Amino acid sequence: MTNSEQTSQETSVLVTGGNKGLGLEAARRLGELGWTVFLGSRDEGRGRVAADKLAADGAKVILVPLDVTSDESVAGAVRLVREHTDRLDVLINNAGAPGRVVAPADATAEEIHSVYDTNVYGPVRVTHAFLPLLQAAEQPRVVMVSSAAGSFAVMTDPDQPASKMHELAYTSSKAALNMITIRYAQALPRIKFNVVTPGEVANHKFTATDMNRHTGELTVTEGTDPIVRLATIDAEGPSGIFVDRLGPVGW
Repeated sequence: MTNSEQTSQETSVLVTGGNKGLGLEAARRLGELGWTVFLGSRDEGRGRVAADKLAADGAKVILVPLDVTSDESVAGAVRLVREHTDRLDVLINNAGAPGRVVAPADATAEEIHSVYDTNVYGPVRVTHAFLPLLQAAEQPRVVMVSSAAGSFAVMTDPDQPASKMHELAYTSSKAALNMITIRYAQALPRIKFNVVTPGEVANHKFTATDMNRHTGELTVTEGTDPIVRLATIDAEGPSGIFVDRLGPVGW
């Protein structure tokens, strides 16, 4: 068996924003399963450090320079992945931007657009570009990393801390991502499209990451539990659901 033939039979995953936090931990855990990990990173230097660390621990990892806000970068990522495989089993759209938490009265269209470019247009850009490789897989899965802050149920609950975070960009971008995921799931039933939040909604907990200055109570390993679970579902698994590590989350 040639190297290319062997690669084509291994489970493969592309993780955007894979150089740190949830993306890196998801990559590490899936790499431990023997998967081929395409580690997407906007910063090539930081991505190389992360990829080298995973490789040193035994993972099969390939660095993919990837800025989800750039059509050119995404096209280059597709070309690179195609050099190693003829299909992509799993896509994890993890890259995200928090915005500057600008109060609604002060928020401008420009502020919202910059966050949407990463959190909404980014996943659409990457998913669209990688659809042919996903459709070539036997059991393709797409995991969208969203947030409880994108849930209408959560944000209209006064007991949820996130409901008191007065801003427009991040929360609305994640709500948009949730709807986009549902529409993909309905239109492309052969691909499992699902949404996760890396927290515990019922317990008002979230994961400690750079995005929240590591103030969360959950570890990145706990935060990636639903990501790994939905990345590893089989053909009988769900599509179009929104979960955290404890179970279903209200839309």
